[in-house]
Amino acid sequence: MLWLIGPGGLALEYSKVLNALNVKYSIIGRSKKSAQKFTSTTGLKVFSGGLSKFLDTNPTCPSKAIICVNVEELKATALDLINYGVKDILLEKPGGINIKEVKELYKFVKRKKTNIKIAYNRRFYASVIKAKELIKRDGGVQNFNFNFTERTHIIDKLGLSKPVLRNQFFLNSTHVIDLAFFLGGIPKKITSYVSNNITWNKSPSIYCGAGETKQGAMFSYNANYKSTGRWSVELLTAKGKYTLCPLENLFFQKRGSFKIQQIKLNSKLDENFKPGFYAQLEAFLNNKLDDNLLSISRHCSMLNFYKKISGKN
Repeated sequence: MLWLIGPGGLALEYSKVLNALNVKYSIIGRSKKSAQKFTSTTGLKVFSGGLSKFLDTNPTCPSKAIICVNVEELKATALDLINYGVKDILLEKPGGINIKEVKELYKFVKRKKTNIKIAYNRRFYASVIKAKELIKRDGGVQNFNFNFTERTHIIDKLGLSKPVLRNQFFLNSTHVIDLAFFLGGIPKKITSYVSNNITWNKSPSIYCGAGETKQGAMFSYNANYKSTGRWSVELLTAKGKYTLCPLENLFFQKRGSFKIQQIKLNSKLDENFKPGFYAQLEAFLNNKLDDNLLSISRHCSMLNFYKKISGKN
């Protein structure tokens, strides 16, 4: 048995995969409105009233749980499940509203010996899996660069809460930053620059920096939240350059040629389900020792680098 916590949009996507995999699960939500919407869409019953009320009914502890509640509630929900005895949890990215929350959660996880994975589903894109395979064949990454520009002209019209607005870098931009370092290598050192604050969250709008990974690859990055751009990752090997832009697609430019070719992918799962969700959930449910599946301990090892890139040293 598995519990799916939070019947919102992401839960609908998880539900599609769980149904395809023939997994039995219960859905737990808070508001009647979201529960009714989920039921009308899927035909599945939702326990509404919140997780605490559900736990008061003394349900049998599941072997696994998926948490896809609002980011403000990720940490608290994880703590409630851990205290109840759930040992395997897939927690939606980035695991908390800010870096402090994730660090606090990790301390508790270590004491309770709970297995938590952070759901950075882009690690499971068909494009990323193929890029990883080809890069290894080429002998590894020599250098790479990435862009994590956010569309703030849209974000500032969404009516988001102040805590969410304040933490847009951590909540959104780390999706592509995590991916870049996953493919290119764990950073050893970074030199970072930021400037030109955004009024509504008092955070930088321009980011630029460079560094070196533990594997010896050089990297650089940039972003300008007040201009334009698109998430992208470029990785260079001895054979040529691999480009993920959009991240769902993979392009290759061979050394000695100006021609850029799109690499064919086995992307049926990414077309039938939310990209990355099927492979990620399959790895979680089957307890696969998969590097693509991010443990909370590895996630926490990157947090200080995220702070440095964000300008919050």
